[in-house]
Amino acid sequence: MANALRFIIVPKVSHPWFDEVNKGAQAQAKILSHKLGVEVVVNYMPPSVADVVEQNAILEQAAKSRPSGIAVDPVDAVGHMTALNRIRNQGIPVVLFDSPSLDSSITSVGNNFTQQGIIAAERLAKLIGYAGKVAVMQGYPTAPNHKERYEAQLAVLGKYSGITVVDGGIDNDDIETARQQASAVLELHPDLSGFLCCDASGPIGIASAIKMAGKAGKVKVVGMDGIKPILDAIKEGVIDSSSATIPKMQGSISVLMLWQASLGVQIPQAVDTGIDVITQENVDSYLAGTA
Repeated sequence: MANALRFIIVPKVSHPWFDEVNKGAQAQAKILSHKLGVEVVVNYMPPSVADVVEQNAILEQAAKSRPSGIAVDPVDAVGHMTALNRIRNQGIPVVLFDSPSLDSSITSVGNNFTQQGIIAAERLAKLIGYAGKVAVMQGYPTAPNHKERYEAQLAVLGKYSGITVVDGGIDNDDIETARQQASAVLELHPDLSGFLCCDASGPIGIASAIKMAGKAGKVKVVGMDGIKPILDAIKEGVIDSSSATIPKMQGSISVLMLWQASLGVQIPQAVDTGIDVITQENVDSYLAGTA
C-alpha cells in the first residue's frame, strides 16, 4: 500500500487502562486501512513509570521518526511538556487524550473530568448517609485529569457537614503504591467510612488493601474507570461502583482526529467520549465485553 500513515500513542505509563486505549486505537487503524486502501499503523510507546522527564524523552524519540501524528496523555500541564511544543513546531499533529486542554489550539479527546469526580463523590456521600470519614487518594498530582477529579471530589464532600475528609495518599498511577497507601490509611483510620480515588490504579490498590484488612463492605469504595480488575471487585462487592471513562473510544477517536489533522482538516477543540456508571446491577455486561 502507498501513502502509509503512522500514528503514535504515548500514555502516562504502562498500565492496563492504557492497554484498552491502545486496543481502541488499533481497531480504528484497521478500519481506516480497510476503508482508505492505505496502510495505517499505530505505534504504542508507554513510559515505564509516570514521570515528566521520561514522557518528554519518549515524545522526543517519537518525533524523530516523523509520524503522521501523536496522541498523548500528559503527566503534567501541557505548558510544562517541552517536547510537545517542539513537536508541534515541526508540523506534526498532536492531540491529547484522557486530559483536558487549556490550549485552544490542541484538541482534547476524553470526558468531563470534573463531572466524573462529582458523580463518584456524590454517589459515595449517599452510600455513607452523608456522614463519616472519607479518604480521597490522589493519582499523579500534576496530571490535569487527576487534578480535576480530585478537586471536584473535595468540593462535593465539603458540602456535607457530617463528612470529614482525610488524606487518602498518593498513588502516582501505580497499583502497588495504591495498595500500600490504602493499607496505611485503613490502619490510621479504623473508623473510615468511605474511599475515593482519581485514577484507574487507585481502586485496584484500595480494593486489595480492604480485602486484606477484612473490611470489604464496611468501607464503601467508589472507583474510577472500568478495567477488568475494577469490574471484578465490583462484582465481588469490594468496590460498590465506579465512575468510568471509556478508554477504547478514547483511543479510537484519537486516531480518527489525528487522521483528520494529517489531512489539514480543522478538528474540534474537544471530543467528549462520555462517562459510564458501573454498579453491581450492570457490571456483568461490562465483564462480558472484556472476555
